[in-house]
Amino acid sequence: MDAILVTPPTENTSLENLLDGFESETNLRFTIINGRYIAITVFKDQIQELDEVYLTEYIASGISTNRTGQITIKPKNFSILPGVTEPDVLLTIQALPGISSINETVSNINIRGGTNDQNILLWDNIKMYQSGHFFGLISAFNPYFLKKVTVTKNGTSAQHGDGVSGMIQMELDAHPNDSLIAGAGMNLIHIDGFAKVQLNKKMEVQVSARRSITDLVETPTYAIYFDRIFQDSDITNNNQATNNTTTTNRDFYFYDMSTKFIYDISKTDNLQFSFLNIFNDLSYTEEATLNNQRQAVNSGITQRNFATGLTYTREWSPAFSTQLQFYTSNYNLEATNFNITDNQRLFQENDLADSAIKLHTKYRINENFTIESGYQFSEIGITNIQDVSNPQFRSDRKEVMRNHAVYSEVHYFSDSYRTMLTFGIRGNRYGKIDTFRFEPRLNFRQQFSNHFSLLVLGEYKSQAISQVIDLQNDFLGIEKRRWTLANGTSVPLIESKQASVGVQYNKNNLLITAEAYVKDVDGITTRSQGFQNQFQFVNAVGSYTTHGIDVLFNKKWHDFNTWLSYSLSKNDYEFTSLNNGEQFPNNLDITHNLTLGGTYSWNDFEFSLGTYFRTGRPTTSVGDPSVVNGEINYNSPNAENLEDYFRTDFSTTYRLTLSKKKKIYAKIGLSVWNIFDQQNVLNEYYNLDNQVVSQIQNRALGITPNLSFRVDF
Repeated sequence: MDAILVTPPTENTSLENLLDGFESETNLRFTIINGRYIAITVFKDQIQELDEVYLTEYIASGISTNRTGQITIKPKNFSILPGVTEPDVLLTIQALPGISSINETVSNINIRGGTNDQNILLWDNIKMYQSGHFFGLISAFNPYFLKKVTVTKNGTSAQHGDGVSGMIQMELDAHPNDSLIAGAGMNLIHIDGFAKVQLNKKMEVQVSARRSITDLVETPTYAIYFDRIFQDSDITNNNQATNNTTTTNRDFYFYDMSTKFIYDISKTDNLQFSFLNIFNDLSYTEEATLNNQRQAVNSGITQRNFATGLTYTREWSPAFSTQLQFYTSNYNLEATNFNITDNQRLFQENDLADSAIKLHTKYRINENFTIESGYQFSEIGITNIQDVSNPQFRSDRKEVMRNHAVYSEVHYFSDSYRTMLTFGIRGNRYGKIDTFRFEPRLNFRQQFSNHFSLLVLGEYKSQAISQVIDLQNDFLGIEKRRWTLANGTSVPLIESKQASVGVQYNKNNLLITAEAYVKDVDGITTRSQGFQNQFQFVNAVGSYTTHGIDVLFNKKWHDFNTWLSYSLSKNDYEFTSLNNGEQFPNNLDITHNLTLGGTYSWNDFEFSLGTYFRTGRPTTSVGDPSVVNGEINYNSPNAENLEDYFRTDFSTTYRLTLSKKKKIYAKIGLSVWNIFDQQNVLNEYYNLDNQVVSQIQNRALGITPNLSFRVDF
C-alpha cells in the first residue's frame, strides 16, 4: 500500500476524534475492536471532504469544530453537558456561542438574533417543520439514530437554500455498518429503542422508536414540564374561578418513529430510503355548571410531521459522482377548542405539504480544485382553516408555491492545506411571487501557523416561508404559530445578508475562537415576531439588523475540561410605519449571553456543572395612566428589559460494563436543571379587562430532576 499522509493531530486529541479526522482525509475506515486493536478497512472509491477534518473537541466530547467554522456533534461520542445526560441535539447546541432559546425550548432556537422559523432544519436532507416534543421542551429527533449533526451559522454551502439565520443538518448513516448496533433506554419522560441490523454486507435496516410515558404515569419531571409549557394557555386559564370552568382528564403523549434502508448496490451505486413520523397529542375535558346543570366538553390539539426520502448516489469515476434525491415532508397542526360558557366551538388547522427533487453533481478537477453543482425543484402547499360554530364562520385558505433553484460552487485547497476557499452562487426562482435572486456564498480559511488561522464567511440567503401569529390564544395558546407563504405584499420574501471574520487558536489543549459578524434581515412582519404590546394587532413589514461577537475559551487537562462561551450583540428592528420610523430593540435582543461549564471524568463516572447567564429580554412597560381611550397606554416599545436570566445545572453518569465479550454497556444518569430553583421570567405582557390592566408573567422551569438508564450493544 502506498504511503498515506494525514494532518498532524493536536496534543491529547481523543482517539475517536483522531480516527474521525483520519477517515475524513483518507479512504480508510477505522473500527475500535477493544482497548488494544483497531480494524482498518478500505472505503469503496469515493472522494472525501477535506474541509470536514475536525480540528479539536469543542466544549465536550462528541462536539467538534472543523476547518470551515461549522460545529459537528456526534451523538455516539457524546459525553455529558450540565443538565443533560443524553445527547438531545437541540438542547446541546444551545451551549454554543451565538445560539440560544429565548423561551428555554428546543422549538425556538435563536441563531444570532433570528426567529426559529428562520432556521432550516434537515433530517437526512429532508426539510422538517416540527422540531419539538412536549410542544417544545424535548427534541423530536431520537439522537441515538443520528450519525452526526452539523450546525452552520454563516457561510452556508450554495446547495442549501432557505434558513436566513442558520442551518441544522442531522445526518444518518449512508452505508451499512460492520456489525449490529442497538440500544434502549428510558427516563422520567419517555422510553426509546433503536437497532441497526445488517441484512448482508450490502444491505442494512435501521429502526428507532420513542414514546412518552406521560399518559401512563405522572412523574415529578412530567408535572414540572406540564406546568411550564401550559402556563397561561386555555388549559390553565379555564381553571380560574371567574369563569366557573374547570379542566379535568388531561391526557398527553408523544412518539416518534424512524426507519432507514441502505443498499450498497455495487462499489459505485448506493440507494437509501428514509422515513420519519413525529406526533404530539393533548386532550382534556372542560366542565362548568350552567343553569344548574353540569356540562362537559372535550378539547385538544395534535401536531405531527411525516417525512419520507429516497436517495440514489452513483460514482461514475473516482473524480465524478452524482446524487438524486426525492423527498416529501408533511406538517399538520389541528386544535379544537370548546368555550362551554358561550356554547362555541373553534376548530383551527395548519397543514403544510413540501415535495422536492434535487440533482447534485461533484467533479474533482485536480488535487486542488473541486466543483459541485446542482438543480432543485420544490412545491410547497399550505392550508389554513378556521371554523367557528357560534356565530357560524369558516375560513379556508390554500396557497401553493413552486420554486426552482440552480447552484454551483468551487472548492480550492492549497497543496499545504493551509489555504481553503469555497465560493458559490445560488439562483432561486420563486414562482408565486415571480421573483428571481442570485445569492453568493463565501467560505475562506487561511492557516498562518500550526496553531492560528483566520476565517472569513459571507452569504446572501432568502426564504419564502415563515411562521406567523394571528392571535396569541390560537391553537389553545400552546402552538400559536402557523406556517404561511410569501405573497409579495403583506408577507414578503425574507432576504438576508451576513458577513463575519473569525480567528481560531489551538495549542496545548487550549482552544480560543472569536468571530465578529453583522447580519441584516429584510422582509419580516410584525405577525412573525410575536409582539404582545402596542404592535400586537398591527400588520407591518420591516427589517432587523444584528451585529456582535461570539467568543469561546476551551481548556482541557487530563480528566477535566472547562469552557466559557460568550456572545455580545445588538439587535434592532426598523419598521418605517412604526415608532415614527425609528429603530427599537428586537424582541430577541440579548446583549450579553454567557455560559461557563466544566466536566470531570473519574473511573466510570462523569460529572458536569455549568452556569448560564444572559441579560433579560426587552419588554414594553405601561404608562400612567394605564388606560387611554379604552386601550392600554404603552410606553416606548421594548425600551426596558426583564430581570437577568440565571441558571445552574448539574449532571452525572455512571457507566457499567455488562459484557466485555459481547460489548454490552449500560449507563445510569442523573441531571438537575436549575439546581438553585431560580425564578426566571421568560416573558411579560399585559391584558385589559373591564378597564383594569393586569400583568402576566411566564416563568422558566424551576428545579427539574431527571433520571435515565440505557443499555447499548
